[in-house]
Amino acid sequence: MQYKLEICVDSLESAINAQIAGADRVELCYNLVEGGTTPSYGTILSARNNLSIGLDVIIRPRGSDFLYSDQEYDIMRRDIEVCNEVGVDGISIGILQADGTIDVERTSRLIEFARPMSVTFHRAFDLCSDPLKGLEDIISAGANRLLTSGQMDCAANGADLLARLVNKAGDRIIIMPGGGINESNISWIAGISGAKEFHLTGRSIVESEMAFRKPGISMGGIPGIPEFSRKVADEQKIRNIIEILKLI
Repeated sequence: MQYKLEICVDSLESAINAQIAGADRVELCYNLVEGGTTPSYGTILSARNNLSIGLDVIIRPRGSDFLYSDQEYDIMRRDIEVCNEVGVDGISIGILQADGTIDVERTSRLIEFARPMSVTFHRAFDLCSDPLKGLEDIISAGANRLLTSGQMDCAANGADLLARLVNKAGDRIIIMPGGGINESNISWIAGISGAKEFHLTGRSIVESEMAFRKPGISMGGIPGIPEFSRKVADEQKIRNIIEILKLI
């Protein structure tokens, strides 16, 4: 069985680590603590200049929900234009209506605008009101791939729905499980879901090299977010997962 592995990254360093480890593709984001937002132009361009593997970029103008204003939709369109200009391979988008249905019209327009890039509908799907109808709506909009945790907090808990989605989708769209996938569960998720592509971060904590550390100040203002450590894609973790997939 031939599996593909997409690594979700929030820095050029992580993207390069994923490539060295043997990943097939990266999804480039910022602000993973919020589920990922669109990275800067400089980061996108630097990633393209340093990667030979697939490069997808998330198109998400902010955190929170997936109900966007006209101004936010225009930002998404302009970010897609930038991605096309610099040779990005694919984008990741997700737009919902206020009632929890897929915004098929806007999604279709963005997909048409994005071509020839491939398009993944991201985990906004996991917040839609009806997953089976949502799947059909995303297919009708023209997306190539659906990233989902099976509408649960992690893919392991959503495995039953993932299997239903894979079966219902057939060859019409790629179902790519993501959310909490790691060395301990990817084999089980692959077996029960029947999926062929997987999305994960494979990160480890890297401590800051700062010797002076000012106490009592939080730059982000978010409790629990460390100021002097960060998470970076771990080459060995990713290699281990690739080896696991080879044995399935």
